[in-house]
Amino acid sequence: MARAFLVVMDSVGAGGAPDATDFGDEGANTLGHIAEACQAGQANDGRIGPLAVPNLAALGLGEAVRLASGMDMQVAAPSHGAYGAATEVSPGKDTPSGHWELAGLPVPWDWHYFPDKVPAFPPEVVALSCEAAGTDAILGNCHASGTEIIERLGAEHIRTGQPICYTSADSVFQIAAHEDHFGLDRLLALCEFIAPKLHEMKVGRVIARPFVGTPGAFERTTNRKDFAIMPPAPTLCDWLQGAGRTVHAIGKIGDIFSMRGIDTVVKGSDAELMEQLVVSTQNAPDGSLTFANFVEFDSLYGHRRDVAGYASALEWFDEQLPRVTSGLRSDDLLILTADHGNDPTWRGTEHTRERVPVLMLGGPTGPLRPMGFVDVAATIAAHLGVPAQGPGRSLI
Repeated sequence: MARAFLVVMDSVGAGGAPDATDFGDEGANTLGHIAEACQAGQANDGRIGPLAVPNLAALGLGEAVRLASGMDMQVAAPSHGAYGAATEVSPGKDTPSGHWELAGLPVPWDWHYFPDKVPAFPPEVVALSCEAAGTDAILGNCHASGTEIIERLGAEHIRTGQPICYTSADSVFQIAAHEDHFGLDRLLALCEFIAPKLHEMKVGRVIARPFVGTPGAFERTTNRKDFAIMPPAPTLCDWLQGAGRTVHAIGKIGDIFSMRGIDTVVKGSDAELMEQLVVSTQNAPDGSLTFANFVEFDSLYGHRRDVAGYASALEWFDEQLPRVTSGLRSDDLLILTADHGNDPTWRGTEHTRERVPVLMLGGPTGPLRPMGFVDVAATIAAHLGVPAQGPGRSLI
């Protein structure tokens, strides 16, 4: 029986979103601008030369970017697979919106965003956070980059015991705390306690951001946990689980869907997750979906506006890709895509509204018709012989 593998390269956008202007992102193009910077010799820190992604190019990555935005990545033409560009309709450029819609469920509401001012949070949210943390105050209470605010407030956090609370242009409430001085379990309990109230406000995620180290040398750990609002209707994961199929999550997929429709989950660094994906191609049961997210493109390089680091991550992923494809069976379907953009050449430090590439191995070949994110879910459901319950149309 056929299997499916849906791999989200977090934030690897292709530009060209028709409503990018509404988000202040007209002209943003994650892949296109990284390729331009590499071609111009502007991304030679830790790597050198033009962007080298021959395996992704062979699946049609360059053509997908052309379809999305008209930009030429100057990578080789495809030799196999199908390629296209998908457009999002949900009113956000965030992780839940992108993943839910890829799984067949556009977001039916407007998210709540905290204002970019100090203080950013209303008094009732601050009071709830203090109650849960057992402190008389919080630190931060502002928009910030996660690494920057830890560097700035980490020492004070250790001294006072107060959690560092911050947000961004996304619908998120993030809490950073030291694993040793504050405690990882305490941080997770804090986030779990306040999440229902934030979800009532339509804040998409409460995110635990643990870190370790000493002042001047703080580092975030892989023990991050997202407490995401529950999808309001069934997604691809539920369709498959309801049909008796297995859904295996790799990375933060379990958090994004609040474990709804998920049977098993593994977490870790992207390098560790790649090993898990390779194992899944060898061992995943018949009729199953393996749903993976590789977050470090976004978390380590996009938000930090690190063009060379992002290029290196793309090249690493490309080098690993043959290990994944070699484990596929003749009736398997592999879809590589993204959930939004995060152009490292763009202003600010936030996600960018973009179309995303869709690269498909195991179905048709050549260019795919114009599509929405929801068509990815419909395609996987059709491949696995399970009725789709969302608005998408299968590409097969």
